[in-house]
Amino acid sequence: MIIGIITGILAGFIAAKLTDGEGKGCLVNFFLGVIGGFLGGWLFEQFGLQAYSWAGELIVAVVGACVFLLVWNKLK
Repeated sequence: MIIGIITGILAGFIAAKLTDGEGKGCLVNFFLGVIGGFLGGWLFEQFGLQAYSWAGELIVAVVGACVFLLVWNKLK
């Protein structure tokens, strides 16, 4: 569970840095990572891809969080 929380925070932080250039704070980064994990998992599943390691799960969550942030910024 602790690894999942750390992965979520790290994924949200990386996605925020890639899209906006700044972090959003620990709690927001965590929620970005969780949303990114779900969205990224769904997107990768549509292409028949699956993560088999912690690094793969981190990449999936970062991609999902980046997609979420890009859509969110367009809607703002």
